[in-house]
Amino acid sequence: MSSTIGQRPKTLKQKTLDYLGYDANVTAAASTGETVRELTSDVPGAARGYVQRLFPFTNWILHYNLTWALGDLIAGLTVGMVVVPQSMSYAKIATLSPEYGLYSSFVGVMIYAIFATSKDVTIGPVAVMSLLVSKVIADVQSRDPAGTYAAPVIATALAFITGFIVLGIGLLRLGWIVEFIPVPAVAGFMTGSAISIAAGQVAGLMGYSSKFNTRAATYKVIIWSFKFLPSTTKDAAFGLTALFFLYFTRWLFGRLERKTNNPVLKKVYFFAATMRTAIVIIFLTLAAYLHLRHKTVKHYDISVLKTVPAGFKHMGTPVIDRKLLSLLGPQIPVATIILLLEHIAISKSFGRVNNYKIDPNQELIAIGVTNTIGTLFNAYPATGSFSRSAVKAKAGVRTPLAGWITGIVVVVALYALTGAFYWIPNAALSAVIIHAVGDLIASPRQVYGFWKVSPIEATIWFTAVIVTIFTTIEIGVYTSVAASGALLLYRIARPRGSFLGRVRVHSETLPSGEVKNRDVWIPLKPATRGYNPDVKVEDPSSTGVLVYRPDESVLYPNVSWYCDVIADTVRAQFRSGVDYSLGRPGDRPWNDPGPSRWHKAKQLAPGELSEDEIKASRPLLRAIIFDFSGVSALDTTSVQNFVDLHRQLERYTNGPVEFHFANLITPWIQRGLLAGGFGTGDSSTRPFEVAAVVPAGTEVPHSPRVARRFPRSPPNGRAELPDEKDLDIEESVGGPVLGKTQTYASSENSYEAPIISPMTANFHFDVSSAVAAVAGHSW
Repeated sequence: MSSTIGQRPKTLKQKTLDYLGYDANVTAAASTGETVRELTSDVPGAARGYVQRLFPFTNWILHYNLTWALGDLIAGLTVGMVVVPQSMSYAKIATLSPEYGLYSSFVGVMIYAIFATSKDVTIGPVAVMSLLVSKVIADVQSRDPAGTYAAPVIATALAFITGFIVLGIGLLRLGWIVEFIPVPAVAGFMTGSAISIAAGQVAGLMGYSSKFNTRAATYKVIIWSFKFLPSTTKDAAFGLTALFFLYFTRWLFGRLERKTNNPVLKKVYFFAATMRTAIVIIFLTLAAYLHLRHKTVKHYDISVLKTVPAGFKHMGTPVIDRKLLSLLGPQIPVATIILLLEHIAISKSFGRVNNYKIDPNQELIAIGVTNTIGTLFNAYPATGSFSRSAVKAKAGVRTPLAGWITGIVVVVALYALTGAFYWIPNAALSAVIIHAVGDLIASPRQVYGFWKVSPIEATIWFTAVIVTIFTTIEIGVYTSVAASGALLLYRIARPRGSFLGRVRVHSETLPSGEVKNRDVWIPLKPATRGYNPDVKVEDPSSTGVLVYRPDESVLYPNVSWYCDVIADTVRAQFRSGVDYSLGRPGDRPWNDPGPSRWHKAKQLAPGELSEDEIKASRPLLRAIIFDFSGVSALDTTSVQNFVDLHRQLERYTNGPVEFHFANLITPWIQRGLLAGGFGTGDSSTRPFEVAAVVPAGTEVPHSPRVARRFPRSPPNGRAELPDEKDLDIEESVGGPVLGKTQTYASSENSYEAPIISPMTANFHFDVSSAVAAVAGHSW
């Protein structure tokens, strides 16, 4: 009773904190409240910045001038001449009437200019998305026997749904998810899709597209294209002429542009090459008109585009009901991936090349708004076009406002040129498509670049291409994404780490003549070349110390790998402190049964050491020093694994093993380690589990029937690495707390075995100070 006199009773708050295991030292290392206050210190300013980023045109529109206007006018007109024939061609890929391609082009370029952070990108129909739309239309109609939904209705609904999803991702600032898909994966399914599109257009180019299904698997289409070559019609004269003209003019004017140093001639050659698509369409349309003008429709011997409705004839709200949503459901993920991935890849590329930074989240908002509003004009999904963006950039575009000029060109074509569109040969449009998608196929130089950097990523590229060709674009996309995710998870779960050794550098000679040394810690087994083989690296394991550096954050996917590597290394390089031969046979744990009693002992040569003698010559583990200079995060699972590793190693050595942590780069790492009992020096804080799952009291106690097999190392109780006079031991924080001993007796002998020590861990400024602290302890 007297011991409690004068003590105040604990408050409910204190009792609650005690029950939860509150530790002021842990919260002092990194305060949650302070972190939250820092993040929320300027909420009004962050809100204003968020709203301003939604409309990036406000940052440049008031600075608009005549020079910018001239550049945008030229670029807008140039792209307009390209987008009209291309958009009608892509609508054909999507199995839609040509006017839907024009609708998508108009809405895309007009709306994108308001929300864009890229001046170069042109929004509109693209080849890969058009191919996917055709697959979606075919899939929905095959599962709708009643034929409830026409192709334009399905395409428009797909545009609204995917646009709404991408808009939500952008508004929530989740654009970083795009970064999980690497460049080789994107290039892989783009290459496979481009090959599929080009193969499907060969039949139209040659005039026998009605002979087989050009939407089948690519390898089948290629085989059938060769099989039906004898069925070639007069369309081939128009298609092959167009294809030859497109490639020849690009090669000719490109060569002339590279050869000349005259800037005026460079511009002339560039615009001449850019206009090749419009020129070939105009020329072949006139030729088709002259060839067919006196024939009736049923006697046409070549296929032409025929009637294209003038103006916006199909405006209205999109049709979206529950049944259509259920039919579209399986195709929405792949459509969304292509919509956002292709656009972000293109916009980032042009931003990097032309020295400006894009905002991925804002770009997602831009294409999300474009596709949702575009459905009012019956547009189908639109995203960034590589070929048209390249033309726009090279034409000298200055701001996103050039898109409005392109939109005006599309509107003029819709109202004034639809009569002329009637006579456009379908074979010529097939040639335009083949020529356009050729730029999406990765060149051998690019593929070899993937191989030079990372052969496994080049394998992903090959896999995506092969799967796309032999199956479908959807499976190709999913395969490339899944392969990229698997590679990422593997790299996270199997990270790199290094055991370090010391290189002593003579850095300074003092006036007294004493040489002051500086220690550099490098991997004992360098993973890369470039280290001087003549440099001697001292291995601290001979003194019972390991220095280990994880090269990545230690998190739940990889911490088991790190701990297994350390535990296996300890068993291979250090001796056990337990001699089970001194106890009863049943004392040996089931997972360490030792040598088989049926195994015949090896006959040793004179002077040859037995396996037991080799193990006896190894040092005993004293401490592990973790260099956390490359670790930016630590989680609960990681701390738990370190607790388990500490317990495991102490049982292996039958004595205390210190854990030291150097180069902690964030206070939250120190907080996590303190929460796990490291660095406290108090045995009462040693947890069995960090976040208890196993009930308390179920831990198997340390066996009393085992004994030290060898004395602790080194015998003199002092480590020789490093020289303490060369190091500042005061840089370490905290000190070791060694466990007490307890005497056990059996019928065979009497010996001392240590009670498992508390968490003897310190936090240090660097590895050298940690090694100095270990060297200064008596063992």
